[in-house]
Formats: sequence, C-alpha cells, structure tokens
Amino acid sequence: MSLLVEKYRPTKIADCVLPNDIKKMFEDIAKTGDVPNMILNGGAGCGKTTVAKALCNELGIDYLFVNASEDSGIDVLRTRIRNFASTVALGGGKKVVILDEADYLNPQSTQPALRGFIEEFAANCRFIMTCNFKSRIIEPLHSRCTVVDFKIPNKEKPTLAQDFLARAKFVMDSEEIAYDEKVVAQLIVKNFPDFRRVLNLIQRYSVSGSIDSGIMATSSDITVKNLIDAMKKKDFNSIRKWAVDNADKEMASIFRRIYDALQDNIEQSSIPQAVLILSEYQYKSAFVADQEINLVACCLMLASDCAFR
Repeated sequence: MSLLVEKYRPTKIADCVLPNDIKKMFEDIAKTGDVPNMILNGGAGCGKTTVAKALCNELGIDYLFVNASEDSGIDVLRTRIRNFASTVALGGGKKVVILDEADYLNPQSTQPALRGFIEEFAANCRFIMTCNFKSRIIEPLHSRCTVVDFKIPNKEKPTLAQDFLARAKFVMDSEEIAYDEKVVAQLIVKNFPDFRRVLNLIQRYSVSGSIDSGIMATSSDITVKNLIDAMKKKDFNSIRKWAVDNADKEMASIFRRIYDALQDNIEQSSIPQAVLILSEYQYKSAFVADQEINLVACCLMLASDCAFR
C-alpha cells in the first residue's frame, strides 16, 4: 500500500487546503506564471511543500527538490544545484529549486553562499525554501525572498477543518476504507493544522479494518495532566518518563499545551515567570540536538521556579 500523503498530494493550487489570502496569492502566481523567490514558513504538515510542488506542476516548470535536512552542506550547492540552475529548461521557461526544510542549511557556509546563487541564476532559476523556523534562515536571504507565513486566522479554522474533512473522506472513499465521519473529524480537530499527520494516522488505523471510535483511545493526543502533577510534586522520574513518552510529538504543540494549562494549575503570581520559561525553552527547541533533554530541563525549571495550586 502506497503512502496516502504522497498518493493524494494535490497537484494544483485549487486542490490545496489553505487560508483564503494565501491560496489567492498562489493562484495569482499560477495565473501570471511569474514565480518569485520565496520562503514558506509554518508548522509541520500545513502544506508548504505541497504548495511548492503544486505550483511547479501546475505551471509545468522543471524543478529540483532538495531535502535540506539531509543535504545541508555547501557541496550540494556546488554540484546538484549549480548543475541544475545553470542549464536552460527544456520548455524555455524558468526552473525552480525547492529547498525543503531550509532552516537546516548550514548558516555559516551554505546559506551565505545561497545569496550569490539567487542573484547569479536570477535570469534562469527561482528558489523556493520551506521551513518551520524562519529565524534560523539568515536575514540576507529574507531580503531576497518573499516570506509567506502559513498562519491560519481563527475565523477560518472551522472552514479549513471542514475542507480537509472533505479531502480525507475523498481519500478514504477512494481507498475503500470504512470510517466513522465523527471519529475522522475528531482526529482532524486534535491534530489541526497538521493535515499530514491526520492522513498518516488514517493509514495507520486503516490496517485494523476501519476508522471508528476504537482508535480514539490510542490516538496520539498530548495530555499534560500527568506532567503537571509530576511538576507539582517535583518528581524528576515521572517528568522524565512523560518526556520520553511524548518525545515523538511536535515540540511546538507540547509547549502550547503546557502554556494552555498554566491558568488552571499555577498560582497567578507565577504565571509571568512560567511564560518566560516556556518562551525561552521553546526558542531553544529550534536549535538543540536532544529535544528530550530540552523538554525535561524546561519542566524542571517550571517545577522549581513556579508555585503550583
């Protein structure tokens, strides 16, 4: 069975699930055919890579896809990208280099060199970079690109969730997967806006035969109640165990859940300090080598510096 996220990846901008203003911008680019250099910034699974590929497919543009988290060194510029960008497209138009997860490119060598590439091949090639943390991309690249933040306005979230539910139903109907629509809706709400995770969960649970209420007990939701209790008791072993059990989750979501739980579990006088601690360690999570250690350190700081109810 092929991966659903790849098999049903949209090939046109019109089929992508996006906020109205972002979708209109890319539809306008598709109409004019003039692709600018861009940095697409947003959380995991929100559609950055899909949009980049769909734009190239819709316009019939030759593109080179580079996973920058794996090929982050200067050699990938000197060989693959230079060879691709320096030649003329078969159709006579411009080419595009898609640098996926560009925030992993070396900021000391590869990113500075990329500045020159963008200018050197401006007549022949465009660069589209996707990233989760635009702060990790050097400012000179920001000034050479259009930065698009994949932010979803609160008023559009219900509509986008419904649009993706329709997309998920289409995928499951096409694959003849039995499902309970309410359960699929719950999966979307719990993982919003990470639509890639939803499709991966659907594929995972479909192996058992159907998507029904039985899967909700094993759904990968993040529950911070046990963590709050452990921090209140200053129980290091329980804090570490919770961090191990949730190490595979997106760190931004974990910090957000802890933040949402502050009001009900921490004394009012300690909330400002707790927010500062969360902000510091959330920032560090973009750079650290071991997310588990960073998360445990954050929780221990909250446990020692904040008064719990």
